Amino acid sequence: MPKSRGGMAYTRIKYIHRRPQLKIRRFSMGDPSKEYKYVISLISAFPAKIGGGAIESARITANKVLESSTGVSYFFKIAIYPHEIVRLHKMMGFAGADRLSQGMSRSFGKATKRAARVKANQPILIFYTNKDGVDLAKAALKKASKKLPMSCKITVKENPF
Repeated sequence: MPKSRGGMAYTRIKYIHRRPQLKIRRFSMGDPSKEYKYVISLISAFPAKIGGGAIESARITANKVLESSTGVSYFFKIAIYPHEIVRLHKMMGFAGADRLSQGMSRSFGKATKRAARVKANQPILIFYTNKDGVDLAKAALKKASKKLPMSCKITVKENPF
């Protein structure tokens, strides 16, 4: 089993002057007012860092599969939030660049994107649907899992509420 990405999470926004934008446009889609019988979840198999762009890509893919079907009512939400800010120290990438871009050792870097830390067995995407939408939701989550940087598993449970 791979280890979690080491180091302390960098989330202190007050020290960052140019914050990276949040890539995720919507955290919930569908009809939240209905009662649904089944909960289908995409769960991480290992601890990992997921970039905001990957989360948004998975959301779009999963939602597109369910929107294309007619007559299936659902409620879909993203269960994680990208709090952590990822920094990058840009280096030159051509021959002889080592003489030009020595830079400081352990340099701080610029804030480039946001990421979410995910623990093992933590839900990432959650679908609420009825019996007729379970297979479609499983297919949507299977396609969405291809957009994420780690292996995932899909669970189906009856809604306790």
